[in-house]
Amino acid sequence: MDKFNEEIFREISYNGVSGKGNVINSEEVEVIGTSKITIEEECHEGVRIVLNKDANDNIKEIKFVCSCGETKSVLLDYNEE
Repeated sequence: MDKFNEEIFREISYNGVSGKGNVINSEEVEVIGTSKITIEEECHEGVRIVLNKDANDNIKEIKFVCSCGETKSVLLDYNEE
């Protein structure tokens, strides 16, 4: 296994899904983009940093994960609208 090979994951949206059961039909899902997920190995006072990047390595989300289980996220939007 190549440790330097970054996996790219598909992001999906299922906002229009009806609230029936635990099953999502493929017709109700839309692929909205791709992302790379990296975890910073260095932990600061019990807080791990998770970076969610797009395929071009632009950071889309910074997630702070505490060893107690609590998480906080910062979402970045690069659109100039």
